[in-house]
Amino acid sequence: MRILIGGGSGFVGRELTRLLRDKGHEVTLISRQPGPGKITWGELESQGLPPCEGAVNLAGENLINPLRWWNESYKKDLFSSRVDTTKALSQAIAASSSPPHSWVLVSGVACYKPSLTAQYTEDSEWTPFDLLSRLVKEWEAAALLPENVAKTTKQVIIRPGAVLGRDGGAMKQMLLPFWLGLGGTLGSGRQPFPWIHVSDLAGIIVRALEPPADTPPSSSPQVFNGVAPALNTNYEFTKELGRVLRRPTILPVPGFVMNALLGSERAVILTQGQKVIPKRTLESGFQYNYPDLTSALKEIVN
Repeated sequence: MRILIGGGSGFVGRELTRLLRDKGHEVTLISRQPGPGKITWGELESQGLPPCEGAVNLAGENLINPLRWWNESYKKDLFSSRVDTTKALSQAIAASSSPPHSWVLVSGVACYKPSLTAQYTEDSEWTPFDLLSRLVKEWEAAALLPENVAKTTKQVIIRPGAVLGRDGGAMKQMLLPFWLGLGGTLGSGRQPFPWIHVSDLAGIIVRALEPPADTPPSSSPQVFNGVAPALNTNYEFTKELGRVLRRPTILPVPGFVMNALLGSERAVILTQGQKVIPKRTLESGFQYNYPDLTSALKEIVN
């Protein structure tokens, strides 16, 4: 297959590109900068969609960027980098004379309201309740295709939790303090911690890119929770990472410190959480390489 990836140079995009090419697929990236195997977002807008069987959007400003203050400019970038790129791709697909058979958006679990007790599957109803859930609402709405296009192009939305891997994401920032014995729980530590290993997320995306079955695609997107089947708390994650690294985890970071460092609207990603169940992902037959924290963290650390 020929696959077009928006945001393909990022952490998840690099893993997805590697997996697709290992399987013999041809990958073209949409990037801000031109180069071999790439087109720019400007070229997508001016020249239209290049020939492809599948399209994915992973583009988006890093939400936990420690170098950026939580202000209106940053919030605007978070929305525009996700919503505008998704809209550009969905409009290019809709305008194409030969649209791809699969269109995949990777959004996030921030749509589900944080809770210590509630469990969420792909069937759970939700309405926006804060800034990040409003972001997910606009993001996913931007991906919707017109009904006439949706009759032939399968629409898929994947909602991942924290993506774990050694080459990027949250782990890249966390490993050094944990190595130095400075790691600890965030906030109370009781909050759920939905997560997935980056190779499993890439695998779910590749599966979503497969041609639809003989039956025509649904006019509504298929939604899959991109999380591991294990339900863990921040405390359990912290202790397991310390155990794998053979380092103490005795320096908790209070919630008010996280709010001061990141801004309260952003800190909720780390100080609160949701119990997210990958019900449809499991029902689809997807086989996880790293279904539990121990196997995932050992692969990352080793």
